[in-house]
Amino acid sequence: MKLERILPFARSLLERAISPGDIVIDATVGNGHDTVFLANLVGSNGRVYGFDIQEEAINNTKVRLEEQEWSEQVTLFQTGHENILATIPPLHHGKITGAVFNLGYLPGGDKEIVTKPVTTIEAIDQIIELLAPEGIIVIVIYHGHIEGAVERDYLLRYIRHLDQSIVHVLQYQFINQKNNPPFIIAIEKR
Repeated sequence: MKLERILPFARSLLERAISPGDIVIDATVGNGHDTVFLANLVGSNGRVYGFDIQEEAINNTKVRLEEQEWSEQVTLFQTGHENILATIPPLHHGKITGAVFNLGYLPGGDKEIVTKPVTTIEAIDQIIELLAPEGIIVIVIYHGHIEGAVERDYLLRYIRHLDQSIVHVLQYQFINQKNNPPFIIAIEKR
């Protein structure tokens, strides 16, 4: 047996939960890699809502989506993910089948602009409310920098107290690797 690495495992969790025609969220679009991946999963009849506070991230994602011809089914918002509930149309509430976060900073961007635990927790709470039964949130936590370690600690305290009658929570990580490798938190709605 071969253990899946972190990012392939994150994607396999999303693949199991998302079908063509579904509605999904990329809570941190970054350079658009996950946005394109989600667009491929939902296909031409699905919808991806993407969020990022940085104009650079939104622009990078638009370019990647145009290159892959997925622009039509993706709606991008240059706003924080803590605004998800107010931004996603009410007709999609309760129908979201998947969401992904890549926490930390924009690769290749300004490393001073990072995700924050307060807004990330707000966003997770909102997405749990929006999820369909068996919908999943996959959170990739990069904690090799000071702000990432702080966010990790807040998130771990928060998720340990999520009501198990509402969600199941999984932590997936390699524990014998150096340099604070990223790990995954997956939250599945019951």
